Amino acid sequence: MASPPKETREFGGRPYLLEEGITTDFALVRATIGDRHGNLVFRSSTRNFNPLAAMAGRVTIAEVDHLVEPGELDPEEIHLPGIYVQRVTHIVPGDSAAERRIERRTVRQEGVA
Repeated sequence: MASPPKETREFGGRPYLLEEGITTDFALVRATIGDRHGNLVFRSSTRNFNPLAAMAGRVTIAEVDHLVEPGELDPEEIHLPGIYVQRVTHIVPGDSAAERRIERRTVRQEGVA
């Protein structure tokens, strides 16, 4: 049984195939700084995909390293507004979840000790 054909539209004289957006039940993101209202600030490469993943989830749960009071964050620094975040959890320093383990593969030449 074949799936129904996808909708195509023409923009600027070129035909385009339309796709539906991805929606997930839950989105789990980790931010460097966040407030109780869900406004989040990401650091480095976490800024690449975490905001998009949070927007795709019906329920977004954010883990934050530093929890601040609402109003302490500069609006220009916020990478993800709180409208997309339903739950915020604070990670306590020293907790096993606070560790950021990064695997590093090392390869040595054969026969070298």
